[in-house]
Amino acid sequence: MSANNPAELPSEAELAEMSREDLVKLGMKLDGVELVEYPDPWPVKGTRAEKRAERLVALWFAIAALAGLAFIGVFIFWPADYVAPSDPGYFLYSLYTPMLGATLGLSILGIGVGVLLYTKKFIPHELAVQQRHDGGSAEVDKATILAELADAGNRSTITRRPMIKATLGAGAGVMGLGLGVFAIGGFLRDPWKNSDNKESLWHTGWQPTNGEKVFLRRATGDPHEVVLVKPGDLDAGAMETVFPYRDSEKDDHHALSVALKRSDNPVMLIRLRPEDAAKVIKYKGQEDFNYGDYYAYSKICSHLGCPTSLYEQRTNRILCPCHQSQFNALEYAKPIFGPATRKLAQLPIALDEETGYLYAKSDFIEPIGPAFWERKS
Repeated sequence: MSANNPAELPSEAELAEMSREDLVKLGMKLDGVELVEYPDPWPVKGTRAEKRAERLVALWFAIAALAGLAFIGVFIFWPADYVAPSDPGYFLYSLYTPMLGATLGLSILGIGVGVLLYTKKFIPHELAVQQRHDGGSAEVDKATILAELADAGNRSTITRRPMIKATLGAGAGVMGLGLGVFAIGGFLRDPWKNSDNKESLWHTGWQPTNGEKVFLRRATGDPHEVVLVKPGDLDAGAMETVFPYRDSEKDDHHALSVALKRSDNPVMLIRLRPEDAAKVIKYKGQEDFNYGDYYAYSKICSHLGCPTSLYEQRTNRILCPCHQSQFNALEYAKPIFGPATRKLAQLPIALDEETGYLYAKSDFIEPIGPAFWERKS
């Protein structure tokens, strides 16, 4: 029988009268398929071994469902606000990310193991040989393939295993829901909450508190050593990374160490050469952010948050080594090459007349880093 010979094919009326088994056999013949072996994994139905196998598969799907629910619960209700290592509640905070990974991973694992076990224990391991042929599919081929697919589902016995179907649906559904929550979960948290707090996403460690000045501090390698920056400390054309310091932190070793480690604290202090300082183009509204030929910019790249740790004195370019973004230090750290599209945030600095050290007049007035809610820069 050949699909290319209409005389050998059944009519539409005959197709309508054929059973699914007849259509399967017809489809195999039309496709040139010879079914060599098609053993039933459970020739004797309802045995204890079969029921154990079914319960094992259902168990893994149930684990996937429970882990998915746990993931959603952790994402929404687990304490996620930053807690310092020395403060109460740090242990729970430190488990937030591991718990997200563990619950989501277990959900995916449960689905994967359940599907593999079902395939191994319930899907017949057939052996078939097919002769391939050229050409498109005729109507009879379309009718028979549907019957073959339905027959495959019937032979897999999934239709008579409601426990597995229910747990698979629950596991896959909850895992999908969890992934959806993960994708849109940011909308569940209020980015404006506690926005005046120095730990919020709006602010960095440079935010003054209680009217206390925040000085520019050098990193000497000793987290407990405090060395502040004076105007004469940098040569013309030099750059140094500085960090925030408050006099109230002088004897607080923990605070001194944290100031050097907080990711949004590093600032590039650049002293331009006199001939270059005369060419500077300042950003509107930030004309007084520099002190003489000293300019301070966030070290966090506006592309993906890498440290922009390189400065070319001859070209006055600030470079990010991760993805080769370049910023013009003579034009408010404007991006001039690479994937970055936003300028680096500038820190307003001034000289404290009493001590002779440089300090930050305020925190950054714009969010630093690659992205932010409602960012306008």
